[in-house]
Amino acid sequence: SENPSVTLFREYLRIDTVHPKPDYDAAVRFLERVGTDLGLACQKVEVCQGRVVLILTWQGTNPRLRSILLNSHTDVVPVFEEHWTYPPFEAVKDSQGNIYARGAQDMKCVSIQYLEAIRRLKTEGKSFARTIHLTFVPDEEVGGHKGMEMFVQRPEFKALNVGFAMDEGLASPSDTFSVFYGERSPWWIKVKCMGSPGHGSRFISNTAAEKMHKVINSFLAFRESEKQRLKSDSSLTLGDVTSLNMTMLEGGVSFNVVPSEMAASFDIRIPPTVDLKAFEEQVATWCRGAGDGVTYEFHQKCMDQHITSTEESDPWWKAFSRVCRDMKLQLKLEIFPAATDSRYIRAAGHPAIGFSPMNRTPVLLHDHNEFLNEQVFLRGIEIYAHLLTALASVSPLPAEG
Repeated sequence: SENPSVTLFREYLRIDTVHPKPDYDAAVRFLERVGTDLGLACQKVEVCQGRVVLILTWQGTNPRLRSILLNSHTDVVPVFEEHWTYPPFEAVKDSQGNIYARGAQDMKCVSIQYLEAIRRLKTEGKSFARTIHLTFVPDEEVGGHKGMEMFVQRPEFKALNVGFAMDEGLASPSDTFSVFYGERSPWWIKVKCMGSPGHGSRFISNTAAEKMHKVINSFLAFRESEKQRLKSDSSLTLGDVTSLNMTMLEGGVSFNVVPSEMAASFDIRIPPTVDLKAFEEQVATWCRGAGDGVTYEFHQKCMDQHITSTEESDPWWKAFSRVCRDMKLQLKLEIFPAATDSRYIRAAGHPAIGFSPMNRTPVLLHDHNEFLNEQVFLRGIEIYAHLLTALASVSPLPAEG
C-alpha cells in the first residue's frame, strides 16, 4: 500500500554512500536505472579518478534556450549508530510515517523528488521548451573539491547551457519554506605563534602561549560580538552574521617544556555583505597585536560573493515565486549559513536557489535520527512538479534571441 515514490526514496536511502568510503558506484547504478526507466538521456563524467558526475537529461522542444539544472549530491556524512533509534541505512518508517535514515533530509529526498516530479509530468504528457538537466555529484559533504568544483570547469558542464539552477536548502520547523539565494564564504585559517622555549619551571618571556592567548582573545571577542548582534536583532538569521569557531589547538611536547610554537585553527563563515579584504586586514591586525612571530595561513579561502536575484523583475525568480504564491507557500529568504555546491554554480555565472521543500520539519541534517515524514516528502514532489512547469516554460530571454 506504500506510495511507489516513497518506496523508491527508501531504496535510495539504503545505499551506503557515507564517508569515508561512499559506495558511489551503487548510487550511480541506481539513479541511472531510474533515469532510464523515465526515458531520460544519461551521461557519466569522471571528473577525477573514482568521482563520477551523473547527468540525466529531459530534452526540451527548443534546445537553444538555456536549461534548468537540478543538482543534488549523492554522499552523506558519517553516523554514530549508538545514538540512533533505528539503523541509519535501513530507512525504517515508523507508525507516523517518519522515515529514519542518514540522507533523509540531506539530500537524497530532493534527488528522488526531482525524479518523481519529472515522472509525474511525463505521465501527464507534458513537454517544455527548456531542457531540464539533473546532476548527481559526489563529495559535496567534504567540500565538493572532487565533485562540483571540478565539474563546473569541464566542457560537459558548459555544454549544459545552464540558465537557472536549483540545489539543496534546509528543513524549516515552522510553516514557512526556507529559500537560499546566497551563501557565506568559508575561510579556514591557521594561526601560528613562535616564541621563546625553556623549562616549565621558569617565567620565560615572549612565549608562544602568551601570544596565542592574545590571538584567541581577539578572535573569540569578535565571535561574541557577532553572536550578540544575531541575538539582539530578530530580523537577522545565522547567514547574515559572521560565525567564528576555534576548532583545533596544537602545540607542546612535554609537561615540563615551554614550546617554541603553538597553532590554532579557526572556521570562519562570512556573509556576502562583508568586505572580504577589510576582514582579512582585521585578521592581520589581530595577529600583529599578539606580538612578533605570529603568522596566519589559509587552508580554505572562498572569495566568491555572488548572490542570486530575488527581484520580481528577474524572470527566473518571477517564475519561482509565482508558483509559491499560487500554492500558498510562505517563503523565508535567507543566506545559507554553511556551504553547498551552489557556490560553485554561482561562481560559474549561473543563478542558483537552495530549496528543499520540507516545512514543519525539524532541521536534522548531520544530526542523529535524521528523518523525513512521507507526507512532507510527497508534498515536495508536487511542489517541484509545479516549479519545473513554470521554470522550463520561461519565455525566451533577450540574450537567447
